[in-house]
Order: sequence, then structure tokens, then C-alpha cells
Amino acid sequence: MASSTEQLAKTIPADTPMLEARNLSFAYSSGRFVVNGVSLKLQRGTMAALLGANGSGKSTLIRLLSGILLPSAGEVLLLGKPIPRIPKTLLARTLAYVPQLNPLSFPFTALEVVLAGRSPHVPRFQFENRLDFEKAWTALETVGASHLAQRPVTELSGGERQLVVFARAIAQAPEWLLLDEPSASLDLKHRAELIRNLVRLRDRMNLTVLLVTHDVPLLDESFDVVFAMRAGAILTAGKPSEILTNEVLSSVYEDPYLQSRNVEGRTFVWSATHRDPGDHQE
Repeated sequence: MASSTEQLAKTIPADTPMLEARNLSFAYSSGRFVVNGVSLKLQRGTMAALLGANGSGKSTLIRLLSGILLPSAGEVLLLGKPIPRIPKTLLARTLAYVPQLNPLSFPFTALEVVLAGRSPHVPRFQFENRLDFEKAWTALETVGASHLAQRPVTELSGGERQLVVFARAIAQAPEWLLLDEPSASLDLKHRAELIRNLVRLRDRMNLTVLLVTHDVPLLDESFDVVFAMRAGAILTAGKPSEILTNEVLSSVYEDPYLQSRNVEGRTFVWSATHRDPGDHQE
């Protein structure tokens, strides 16, 4: 059976980006643009990250790319087709979005929450079948949360809930995955496992990933590109080694005291009490 994006791509040139934003802008009711003139392209199988200070427009941009918000100007294309013109069921089978906040206020079990990720694949007026349950269970195992399967999500910690929501997105079997600060509630072990899982999914399924994060040490050379955002616009983009520098990070976060060092392929960042003019990056 053809995948969801294969159905979309039947008449589209092979070099068409998986996702493209063209001159994307968005303003809330206040009238101030929180995303302003953003353009970017991601090919299928790309692992990308988005950095930026609080209030720089990252979450709004992710919601625009997912189709949750409609832009004030510009457009978002999935395999060359404007997202509003893609049937909702097909879009749900293709794209999964993991938001920054996940209320989960009803006492469903973790397995039931993850199983909800299979809904785009379940025919109308039918229930989940054995394959759907297997995929939900496998998704929980993938994120290391199978031991939570029968526990009500209302009894889980914030980090455990985030793992369950991540598993729900995996169970959806998307080809394009958007994650808004998914590691914010996770401990050190699960932060590292999150990236390892994303790399495995990218390599095994040719999954396209865009991850919003403040966890700079997570951004190793597994990432193809890092976008740096400031004041609603993309300031610059490039390989992690090109973006995770004193100069770029200080500009992105508007902090002249930011220092960064690369240690065995990981970049660590801190804010010094003063800037030593003799400092240099290793």
C-alpha cells in the first residue's frame, strides 16, 4: 500500500521539498507580527532543530507549519501542495504534532492515549483492530514507557506524560513530525533517549523531523540543519557546528555574555559574569 506522502507525490517532481514555508507571517489580535516573512525548506528525511529565545515566535511558527494556525500572509506547502487543500484525514496520516503543553485531564490509561494516535488510520464507524493495539504498544516500548501502559495519565508526572504524548505521535506513523520543546519535562536519561529515538525513526522510516528546543547539548551532528530564530524571523541556518557559536547564540538570545564550548561533539552553553576579550571557541 502506498504511504500517505506517496499518494500526495504521484504528480510532483522528485526534488520537491517535504515541507516549504514561503514568506510566512502571522499576527494575533494585537496586530503585532510574531512570525514575519519566514521562508524555509526541508527535504524528506531531514532532521532539523529550531532555536530561539522565549517570545521569538518558535511555537507560533510550529503551529503554522502544522496547519493548526492559518498564516496572515504567505503559505505552507506539504510536498508542493498548500496545507489547507490537503484532505484532513490524509494530513493526519502524514503529519504529527507534539505540543509544548499537554493537559490530558481525563483519566485514560497511557495505552488508550497512545491508541488515539491510530485514529487517522481507523475506517469510519469502526474500532481499532489488533494491528492498531500492536502499534500503540510498540510506540510505548520505543520511548521506554511500556511500564506506564495501564496507568491513568492523570497520575503520571509531567515527564511521563510527555513520553506518552511522544508515543502517541509515533503510533500515528507520520512521515513528518513537529515537536515543540518535547524534552522540557524530561530527565537527563530520557532527553538523550528522545534524540536517539528520533534518529532511529529518521533512519528507518525516512521521517522528517523539526524539533523546537533550548537543549543545545542535544544538538549533535545527527541534525542536518539548525534554524536560529529571533524576533519572528529566521536569523540564520546551518549545520550545528555553524550555528552553536558564541556569536550566533549571543545574537539569538540577545546576551553578550553567552559562552559555548564543543566537547566531543556536544556543545555546552553558559552565561558568564563577564566577557573575556581573549576567549576563543575551540
